Amino acid sequence: MSKRHATLEAPSPPAHVKRGIGSVVLRRFDPLRDSYEQLTAMLHRSFARLGMMGLNCTCVDQDVAITMRRAQGGDCFVVVSEGKIIGTMTLYASDAESACEHYHRHDVATIRQLAIDPSWQNRGVGKSLLAFAEHWAATRGYAELALDTPYPPAHLVSFYRGQGFRIVDALRFAGKVYDSAILSKAPVVARTLAAWTHQIALPGARSVRFAA
Repeated sequence: MSKRHATLEAPSPPAHVKRGIGSVVLRRFDPLRDSYEQLTAMLHRSFARLGMMGLNCTCVDQDVAITMRRAQGGDCFVVVSEGKIIGTMTLYASDAESACEHYHRHDVATIRQLAIDPSWQNRGVGKSLLAFAEHWAATRGYAELALDTPYPPAHLVSFYRGQGFRIVDALRFAGKVYDSAILSKAPVVARTLAAWTHQIALPGARSVRFAA
């Protein structure tokens, strides 16, 4: 597949965003210039809150080898600012080996290892990643885009439902001490994203631009 990237632009940063923060780029993970160690550390920071809640999510403390295996299992994207990874997600095709039956369907793509660095949360980056993932799935012919999230943290389920996902199942994955909600939605091709030039408004006049 051809490599494309998306650029987050901040023409006039709001008060809560430091001036001079530079551009934020969404692109595929590149092992020649990106670090699995840095990616793992960001995942740990992102999931620390869930770990403190007693939820043994894989991303809470996974080692670099597991991060690499999970990233290489699909199409891994990273969000980078000033050379640092501040967000990530890996998009998977159908997964016949998953404990989740919904993931077995040949027409279901899934989002795995989705995380935003705590210092970048609540700035619209996660919503932009989901919009990108939806377009990715729709343009590849998938009828559904799915993900799972711990059930106990109500804010996570609420966030995904706010983005159009619906709960289709709930199960406890092997080795976990909590139940996970399985959420899914029908992805729609965004016509303005077809050329990867659509801008999605973020709080405080920030925007994300998908560009070839």
